[in-house]
Amino acid sequence: MTLIFGLGGCTNNPTDEQLEVWRKEAIARNAEIVANNAKKALQSEWNLLIQGETGTGKSVKLNWQQLQTLAKTQVKTVNPLDVVNPNEVVDFRGIPVSQILQQFGGDNRVTDVTFVCFDSYYVTVSLQDLLAYPIILAIAKNGQPIKRDQGGPIYLVFPYTQYPQLKQKYDDTAWAFYVSNIIVGTEPVSLRIGQRTLDLATLDKLPQVTINQPVGYRSAWPNGKVKLHGVRVRDVLGLSGKQLSAQGEVIVRSKAPVYQDQTGGVRLAASDISNCDILLATRWGDNRQLIPAKMGGPVTLAFSSQCPGKTIQLPWLTFVEELSRDDAVSLQNNK
Repeated sequence: MTLIFGLGGCTNNPTDEQLEVWRKEAIARNAEIVANNAKKALQSEWNLLIQGETGTGKSVKLNWQQLQTLAKTQVKTVNPLDVVNPNEVVDFRGIPVSQILQQFGGDNRVTDVTFVCFDSYYVTVSLQDLLAYPIILAIAKNGQPIKRDQGGPIYLVFPYTQYPQLKQKYDDTAWAFYVSNIIVGTEPVSLRIGQRTLDLATLDKLPQVTINQPVGYRSAWPNGKVKLHGVRVRDVLGLSGKQLSAQGEVIVRSKAPVYQDQTGGVRLAASDISNCDILLATRWGDNRQLIPAKMGGPVTLAFSSQCPGKTIQLPWLTFVEELSRDDAVSLQNNK
């Protein structure tokens, strides 16, 4: 078996020890995903969702049959994530990302495209490079479907052999596997809660909170302390601590399919929501910049360092899309 793992948490200058921790986490997480989501991993059920600043402004979903029809381009290149045969030239078949972009268009202001994977890993590539090079979403390798443990069903492939200069711009961490979403530019804020969908203007009307600390996002963020600005989950819910059942939980889901399962998501205990600054961040830095897709925006989940230890150990989610409830917590009071 060829083992491929994603070091999705690379900071600017990770230590060898941190890289080893992430490597072990990625291996364990991939094994868990494969075991717990076998049905979702079936290629016949795999979709590709195209979102963001598209020509129509609407999301487009391509099912597996459509992807098969579009996948006519072959790229022969080494596969740097093949730790057994890293120098072997592999024949990949897939869809040029440029073809997808030309078909669905994009805003003239868009400069990059972000690829989100099943396990929440994400990679951002320059729009100019996607249009200039045959960078593909591969669905077959040497004439066979790409196995899950080898990056499939959809694997972002860079033609290193034909265009070696690409390796200088995009190292092997850019080869994204289990791709499920393409985000053109950055989406506008759209947070589902109960029967409502909240935009940025609505969130900006709520009390704003800033935390300043090292962040738990594992890609594209600076080392050291970072200022995150946003609203507390309890304020978004519109419920006071007393109204939350002591046994209740709020489930936060993100774009990554691993967090979309009804039994998944990040579960926040009512006590922590009431007593701890758990943020839905929409801006960052001294200048309060909006969080772009290349940093996991426009909405991310963050935890204050003052939160209990078990809480701050929960995943810091990128691409947050929804707050939902279990049977003990009603979100319908948020009118």
